[in-house]
Amino acid sequence: MQALQNWTASLDSTQRLLLLLAVAIAAHALVSVIRSVSSYAIIHSSERNYRKTVSLISLLSSSSIFFIYFAGVGVALSELGVPIAGYLASASIIGLAVGFGSQGLVQDIVSGLTAIFSNIYDIGDMVEIGGQVGVVKNIGLRFLEIENPLGARVVVPNRLVTNVINYNRGYIHCIADITLPEHDDAGLVDRLTLIANGVYEQFPGILVTKPSIEGIKQTSAGRRYLRIKFRIWPGRGAPIEQSFRQEVVQEISKLDASYREWMAAVYYEVELKNKPPKTKRPTRSKGSE
Repeated sequence: MQALQNWTASLDSTQRLLLLLAVAIAAHALVSVIRSVSSYAIIHSSERNYRKTVSLISLLSSSSIFFIYFAGVGVALSELGVPIAGYLASASIIGLAVGFGSQGLVQDIVSGLTAIFSNIYDIGDMVEIGGQVGVVKNIGLRFLEIENPLGARVVVPNRLVTNVINYNRGYIHCIADITLPEHDDAGLVDRLTLIANGVYEQFPGILVTKPSIEGIKQTSAGRRYLRIKFRIWPGRGAPIEQSFRQEVVQEISKLDASYREWMAAVYYEVELKNKPPKTKRPTRSKGSE
């Protein structure tokens, strides 16, 4: 270090200027190399680890670029006669002040990295966080973005993502098997269909799609029943178990006074989760081959 200081002290003003220019060019070239390597690593990462790769490389490349420019400014100031100790002391004070003011930012980044590398949830998973149910749309270093049942995007800072429930199997099918009376009229199925559609219109944030009328089926004992399938968000079957079933019983009771609520059975099936949409990835141009 002393030898380097003695060497730089022996340089004249023109040589010092050339040295500063060389340092600037070297720093810029090194930053370009880091960015190129980062882009190459992201492009060639596997589909499974793409999100992890992007987050990690973004963090490492940003940190590396910051330190390169920080060191370059230090060298330039040293050549201009500014004591390097004063530069480092000022940077430490500024860093300390920024650190106190950005504690939330640091917590977000740490929590984001923890979530990404621990596979707590992934793009396309259905999760419940703090009472909010939605599909994960984006996992960033600072924020988690989910889409709730009403189609609204909910952005949650990573430091607030606690007590996560991951419905990794996806949506739920709530199936209503409605026993039909022996002497029903021709319009009963149509009226029950209207009741089912009415539930969908009344609770748009619970039912994902319009109910599917599966048609009239028959058991081996000859009992006829109408099957209606609802596609709902997890844990949101109360309107079907209560409102829908009550309206069905009331409607059929007009034809058969002995009709009871248990004759309209409601149960659930788990829907296999669809594969999440692939993240749009950068592609190499032909000229970069």
